[in-house]
Amino acid sequence: MENVQAQPASPTRRKLPQELNILTVLIGVALVFELLGWFVQGQSFLGNPQRLTIMILQVSVVGIIAIGVTQVIITGGIDLSSGSVVAMTAMIAMSFAQTSDFARAIYPGLTDLPAIVPILIGVGLGLIAGIINGALIALTGIPPFIATLGMMVTARGVAKWYTKGQPISFPSESFASIGSGAWPVAIFLLAAVIFHVALRYTRYGKFTYAIGANAQAARVSGINVQAHLVKVYAIAGMLAGLAGVVTAARAETAQAGMGMMYELDAIAAAVIGGTSLSGGRGRIFGTVIGTVILGLMMSGFTFLRVDAYYQEIVKGLIIVAAVVTDVYRQKARVKKG
Repeated sequence: MENVQAQPASPTRRKLPQELNILTVLIGVALVFELLGWFVQGQSFLGNPQRLTIMILQVSVVGIIAIGVTQVIITGGIDLSSGSVVAMTAMIAMSFAQTSDFARAIYPGLTDLPAIVPILIGVGLGLIAGIINGALIALTGIPPFIATLGMMVTARGVAKWYTKGQPISFPSESFASIGSGAWPVAIFLLAAVIFHVALRYTRYGKFTYAIGANAQAARVSGINVQAHLVKVYAIAGMLAGLAGVVTAARAETAQAGMGMMYELDAIAAAVIGGTSLSGGRGRIFGTVIGTVILGLMMSGFTFLRVDAYYQEIVKGLIIVAAVVTDVYRQKARVKKG
């Protein structure tokens, strides 16, 4: 009888971490704009530190919002209100940050307040907006799209009503310093680290992923899905409020039109960074890279003097491409499973 020699099992192929793939995309995008810079403009795109610094500062506010939006999307939801919450919190926070040197302060008796006061007011208002979003979704069963769309319209209306559309300026130096230098970037990175740890190593993160993967199974396993959804949307609102404070401090003024389309930029950053719109998948580190990719592309198009209208078209195509890629990735995962 012939001896049948057992064939050695083929080694399991290890997949590269998704964040590494996204980082490769970032490097590729940067190199493409570097080459185009020499061919079209005759100068380096990456060799200009001032341009890159401005780009990082611009995307830091969207990045703060995107950290909260990522967590919402992981649960299988969506948040369309963050840009309007930025405008509302910027307006109201700035009204409590004005200096007494300005004769037409919104609240003449509440000028020269410590910077922590308008900061807490802005973050607190964002938190309240997020709690309302979460409560509407969790307790009434309203789809997240509709609930946050309602908040988007309402918050923008509050921002316009607050001063009848007039801008608010003349903040104290201590408040304005929050938006100066590298502070916006530092706040963005600190928030990213905090919520990376929260999602990856705490019960909060496990519950968030479990709800996004299968809300019914999460409910059966003992997770209070309603309470957790309120918590996730509250955090997203709080981060939008923080972004509003940073935006107002950086501009040293607040206007009702601030934060326009920021919610779509934040969603785009999360999706580009690998967060699945189907829920249950996504990481903060990927969102950080996605935010930088988005900022790099917008800065690169500006550098190449591409019309702003075309930039919006390209941004929309990028979002669609990222979603289509995610859909095919989900189908491939189901087949393998």
